[in-house]
Amino acid sequence: MNILKTTLLLGTGLVMAACAPVGPDKSRDRQSVDSGDLSELRWGVWVDPDGCDNWIADDGVEGYLARRLDRYGKPVCSGVAPPTVATGDFKQGSTSIIGDPL
Repeated sequence: MNILKTTLLLGTGLVMAACAPVGPDKSRDRQSVDSGDLSELRWGVWVDPDGCDNWIADDGVEGYLARRLDRYGKPVCSGVAPPTVATGDFKQGSTSIIGDPL
């Protein structure tokens, strides 16, 4: 009976651990002087050397990149631009504290 209770407790612990958050919220920039919600940035597309799309944004201080995936988790390779080319209005420009020299 003790083995059954121990197994049940272990199983319950594992199930509860699976419900815990996996990591920090990545939808907000909390570490920089211009922190804020990343959904407020203007995003563009950078096409990697394999021809697949990546979301990019530049707020003047930091740059962000995330692989563009379809609803099944597969990379999107739309052909919106040639490989290694970025497209779209993704640069926020300078901030009030640090300017963007490019």
